[in-house]
Amino acid sequence: FFFDDLKSVTSADADKPQRSEPAAASFPPTFSVSEIKNKQRRHLMFMKLKQEKRKQKMQLRKKRKKEREALGDKAPPKEVPKTIENQRVYDETTVDPDDEEVAFDEGTDEFSAYFNGLTNPKVLITTSDRPRGRTVKFCEQLATVIPNAHVYYRRGLALKRIIPQCVARDFTYLMVINEDRKVPNGLVLCHLPEGPTAHFKVSSVRLRKEMKRRGKDPTEHSPEVILNNFSTRLGHSIGRLLAALFPQNPHFVGRQVATFHNQRDFIFFRFHRYIFKNEKKVGIQELGPRFTLKLRSLQKGTFDSKFGEYEWVLKRHEMDSCRRKFQL
Repeated sequence: FFFDDLKSVTSADADKPQRSEPAAASFPPTFSVSEIKNKQRRHLMFMKLKQEKRKQKMQLRKKRKKEREALGDKAPPKEVPKTIENQRVYDETTVDPDDEEVAFDEGTDEFSAYFNGLTNPKVLITTSDRPRGRTVKFCEQLATVIPNAHVYYRRGLALKRIIPQCVARDFTYLMVINEDRKVPNGLVLCHLPEGPTAHFKVSSVRLRKEMKRRGKDPTEHSPEVILNNFSTRLGHSIGRLLAALFPQNPHFVGRQVATFHNQRDFIFFRFHRYIFKNEKKVGIQELGPRFTLKLRSLQKGTFDSKFGEYEWVLKRHEMDSCRRKFQL
C-alpha cells in the first residue's frame, strides 16, 4: 500500500503545473578598483583604467575634429571648458578701469607720486635675526631684480627702531624676509613713511642656481612691470603696492620684465628677459629668482603688530570655504 500511495502522490505532483524559478537579475558588473586588496594589483588595474579613459578621450577628440573639418564654417563653436577662474563668484568690489572714482583714488593715494614720476623708489631689504645662507642669497638676488635696493643685516634691532632710521635716509620701502628652518617663509612689505604695510606668506622659492636653462644674471636696467588679474579693490591696492617697488620709466634696452601674476589669490613672481629672434618671433629667458606670495594681512600705517589698524586680515575658515570666491 505504501508504494501505491507514493505513486499516486508523484502522479498528482506531475499533473500540477510546475513553477518556474525566477531567473537571477542581470545587472552590469560593478567593479571598483578600491575593492582589490593587493596593492600592486590595485595600482596596475588603476593604471589600465586610466589608460583606457585616455584612449577614449583621444578618440572622441579626433572624432570631433573630423566632424568640424567636414562641416567647415557651419561647425558649432567650441565648448569653453569649465574652470575655477571662469566660474568665479562675482565680487562687489571688482574694479572697473574706466571708473572715475578709481581714477581719482589712483591720483590721490600713497603711490601716485611714483606713477607720476615725482618720486623714485629706494628699497631697504633686511631679514629676521641670524639669517641662514639661503635667506641671505635670496635677499641678494632680490636686490639685483629691484633697482636702487640695498641689503642690510638686521643686527637684532626691532622694526619700530629701524623704520625711523629708514625714513631719515630717504628709503621709500622696507622689505623684511622672515625664515623658518633655514627656508624663507614670510615677507613684510612696509611703505614709508606713512604705510600701508602688507604681510605675505612666501613659498616655492627657487634661487638662480636651482633653475634649469636660466639666462645670464640681470643687468642694471630698470625692468618693465606686468600685473595680471588684480581685479578687486584689495587686489588693486596690492598691485600698486608691488608695482611701486620699481621705477616707472623702464629701460627697454635691457629687455627685462618683472611679472606679478595673481591666480586664485596666489601671486606668482617671475623675472624674464625677452630675446628678438627675428622680426616676428620673440623668445623669453627666465633669469630668476622665482617665488609665490599669499597675502596674510594689510595694515594701515607702518608696521605695528600690537596697536596697528588692519584694513584686511585673512580668515581661512571663513574666506576659503568657497573655492570659487577670491579676494584679489
